[in-house]
Amino acid sequence: MTLRLTPYLMMEGNAKEAIQFYEKTLDATIVTVQTYGEVLPTCPSAIKEHVGHAMLKVGETDLIFSDTPGPPIKKGNQVMISISTNDVEKTKQIFEALQLDGKVNQPLEETPFSPAFGNVTDKFGVTFQIVTEGK
Repeated sequence: MTLRLTPYLMMEGNAKEAIQFYEKTLDATIVTVQTYGEVLPTCPSAIKEHVGHAMLKVGETDLIFSDTPGPPIKKGNQVMISISTNDVEKTKQIFEALQLDGKVNQPLEETPFSPAFGNVTDKFGVTFQIVTEGK
């Protein structure tokens, strides 16, 4: 049996921008991007160009996106994505990119459990915990 948890990010019409941002910031590979118009040819014209389904490969992990076709998203902090690396410089690079136009919740710093640990909410309202493994 295989069981996998995959982060699924619902965006408010800016999924294409988010995909490009995370592709660059996380050295991700775009696996697929399909608009609602491609997936559901009879969808309302207002959402035809919005992302209906997209997937990025980030290291060994899949990250799935779509634009919400319905009511606005209620942003909250109940979901966080944890990014771990084994390289402090890579951790710093990712943290710096994610904080642009975002909000630092916990500065990147050495902790008892990590040489570099921090928490940031990016410009899309997605919160990331970033940790360098080892110590």
